[in-house]
Formats: sequence, C-alpha cells, structure tokens
Amino acid sequence: MITKRTEAILDRLRVTRAKGFRLKDHDAGDTCGLDIEKDHAAALLKQGVDRLAQLQDMLYAQDRWSVLCIFQAMDAAGKDGAIKHVFSGVNPQGCQVHSFKAPTSTELDHDFLWRHSTALPERGRIGIHNRSWYEEVLAVRVHPEFLAGQKLPPRLVGKAVFDERLEDIAAYERYLARQGTVVLKFFLNVSQAEQKKRFLSRIEEPEKNWKFSANDVAERAHWDAYMDAYQAAIRGTAAEHAPWFVVPADTKWFTRLAVVAAIVQALEGLGLHYPKVTKAQKVALEGARAALG
Repeated sequence: MITKRTEAILDRLRVTRAKGFRLKDHDAGDTCGLDIEKDHAAALLKQGVDRLAQLQDMLYAQDRWSVLCIFQAMDAAGKDGAIKHVFSGVNPQGCQVHSFKAPTSTELDHDFLWRHSTALPERGRIGIHNRSWYEEVLAVRVHPEFLAGQKLPPRLVGKAVFDERLEDIAAYERYLARQGTVVLKFFLNVSQAEQKKRFLSRIEEPEKNWKFSANDVAERAHWDAYMDAYQAAIRGTAAEHAPWFVVPADTKWFTRLAVVAAIVQALEGLGLHYPKVTKAQKVALEGARAALG
C-alpha cells in the first residue's frame, strides 16, 4: 500500500498542468528527503515490485483496464535499468515492452502516431514504451532535418508544426484515457554531470562498452535544446488523466522506487479485483470437485 510519505513524494514529482512548470526547478539529484542505505532501498524496491505483481495479476484477470507506461530521458538516464528492475516481478503474459528507434520506411509512410498505436497494450495488460511518440517533439524538434524525411506535404510543415503535434498527442492521450487506458509518463531527469560520469563508465569498463555510442556524446552538444523541448512537451501534454512524473535520475535507487510507487498508486486507484464467481459457476465448481473425487 502507498504510505502518506510516498504520496507526498509522488505529489512533488507529478505534473498535471502546464501553468508554472519549469524544468530547471526540478533537481536531478533530489531524493525528496529520503536518506537510506542501499540495502534498505533494495528491500523497499522488492516490496514495491511484489505489490505491482499482485495488482498486475488482478488487472489481467479483470480484463477491463490497460496501463501504458512511457519512459523518456536523455541517454544514460537509466530507462533500461528502471524498466528491468521495476517490472522484474510481473507476469510476462500481462506485460508488453516496445523500444522505439528511428522510424522505418514503412512507418514513415504513415502518420507519426501509427507505429505507436499498433503497440498499445490490450485490456488487462501493462504496456511499456521505451521512448514514444514524444520523440516527434523532442529529437525531431532538436534536429529539424528529421522532419524533412517524413514525407509531409510542404504546406503542412509550418512554424507551429511542433505545437500542433503536442495538441495531437494531448488529444490522443485524452482519447486513450476515455477508452480505459491509464497513461503514465516518466521523464527520468539526469544531470549533465551524472550523464558524463555514466558515459565514462561505459568507456572504461569493458563489460559496458557495448552500451556506448559515439552519437550519445554528440547529442550532449544539444543539451539545452533538448531541455527546452522536454519542457515544452511536458507543458503541452501534462494532464490529470495523463500525468508526467519528472523523476530525479542521478540516484538510481530513488529513480526506481519513485517509478514503481507511481505505477502502484495508479493501479490501486482503479478498484481492481478478481472476477466474482456467479452462482452457476459455483455449481459448476462443486460439480468439478465431485468429479475429481
């Protein structure tokens, strides 16, 4: 169960309206007053993972709601690690993970939401999108040359194209909420200093070399542009039905605790329960018991 202290932390991280939101007000190294040992953090994470597993089992059995968890971040912020640890206890049958890279030629022949729409979670399931439709107002905004390759009619590509895309995303997320999809969006907020430290670790430790890409370092040159794009995206799409969580990502244990707590809180608010057995089903169960001897 979510405690009052956890609720207070989540209230601090949750963004549901644009007014007054400034990304620079959110410290990437903040742990919201939590000062605990690594072993204690691991124990708390296990509690959260276990509770998430219980709720996911009911979500799957009830087969009414679906949950979409969107993860966005700069490189080395810990998206993969958060997904790995937070969802380590859920039933794979009730969970779907999609990692979105650069769009293919087929995907470019459709609208920008198409490839994401085909990957939405079914009722009773949790969908995890590692990057998402937000790349269309983040990477594409920072690199306008990407937009040129999307085959849009020239008259539709004006100065307001990214504001229009944010309007479309906000409208789509509202539609999903009305169809029973709970949309939770996580921006893992890592600092430049911590990102540099993690990049160097990937270079210096042989077992982490595979994680490193020279392009990741090149993207650091656009840091300020990305921060502006993230701020615009959060301002343009934050809503009660599709909240953003700006999660400090410099401390990995806190990032993972915050993410699992946010998902558990959302699921606990759905009134989940196992399907109730009808009188006819009870009679059938008793018949089956008798037949089994």
